[in-house]
Amino acid sequence: MAPVAPFRVTLQPSGHSFTTDGGETVLQAALDAGLTLPYGCRSGYCGACKGRVLDGMVDHDRTQEQGLPIADRAAGMALFCCAKPLSDLVLEVREVATARDIPVKILPCRVQALERAADDVIILSLKLPANERLQFLAGQYLEFMLKDGKRRAFSIANAPHDDGYLQLHIRLVPGGEFTGHVFGAMKEKDILRFQGPYGSFFLREESKKPMILVAGGTGFAPIKSLVEHAIHGRIERPMEIYWGARDRAGLYLPELPPAWVRENPHIRYIPVLSDATPADAWEGRTGLVHRAVLEDHPELAAYQVYACGAPVMIDAARADFAAAGLPAEEFFADSFTFAAT
Repeated sequence: MAPVAPFRVTLQPSGHSFTTDGGETVLQAALDAGLTLPYGCRSGYCGACKGRVLDGMVDHDRTQEQGLPIADRAAGMALFCCAKPLSDLVLEVREVATARDIPVKILPCRVQALERAADDVIILSLKLPANERLQFLAGQYLEFMLKDGKRRAFSIANAPHDDGYLQLHIRLVPGGEFTGHVFGAMKEKDILRFQGPYGSFFLREESKKPMILVAGGTGFAPIKSLVEHAIHGRIERPMEIYWGARDRAGLYLPELPPAWVRENPHIRYIPVLSDATPADAWEGRTGLVHRAVLEDHPELAAYQVYACGAPVMIDAARADFAAAGLPAEEFFADSFTFAAT
């Protein structure tokens, strides 16, 4: 007998509930109901949206083993960006309460400027219609809605208070259809359409813990938003920023973090290169950026960490930081996944 919809989904421990016809994922149904669950890539890869099914059944659909190992699935876990209800559900999941009042919008925008910050990085500035502003939390992202129905997600690099333009940091991905267009054909005054904001990667302002912010490559974009928001809000918790890149050119805004440090004594900046060349004349830290954190902080129990970059960096940081004592609930991550042609 086929499942009977609509289904009621109840979240614990909050007790919030919503209904869904079962045709969309738990995550999408929750977002449509105004409830924000943790998530990152929305493609079943990063594992940020993982939670436990306490009662009921789900279809795991396109869940990937990378994001949800078989043992976790057998233990009742699910990735809510992929799982679809097959019955009423009771789920154990940590909600993101402070994002629930922010409406997700579909908006047009105009390309205001394209600045080549490095050979493979463009800083894209977008202008919204005169009567529109995008309300978002520092660290969140938007999704471009392409004509073929595909979507491409990019983190917002400006802080919410500095919303005259939306700034994105776009790296050229080999074989990337959209990024290839940005680097090869996009021009000022082009019109694009996006939906947002999305994401549970934002500053937990109620915490008093010192922060460590870890960026890999263009993962610096949401970190920049977080830092500028914290400075604007006079949040003076100790803040250490680790920015990792392959070479010196990968630190594509080299003057900005030192300026933060000069003006804010509670901020420290540590750039790290993994593959510096003789031409870089680099005398700073080398190796993997998350290992530099551990060299400085072998004990992380008292910290809160925000990390953004490629999935392999996020996965390694999550595991190694946990081994150094970082509580799981104090690790916030945005995992960049790339779509090639």
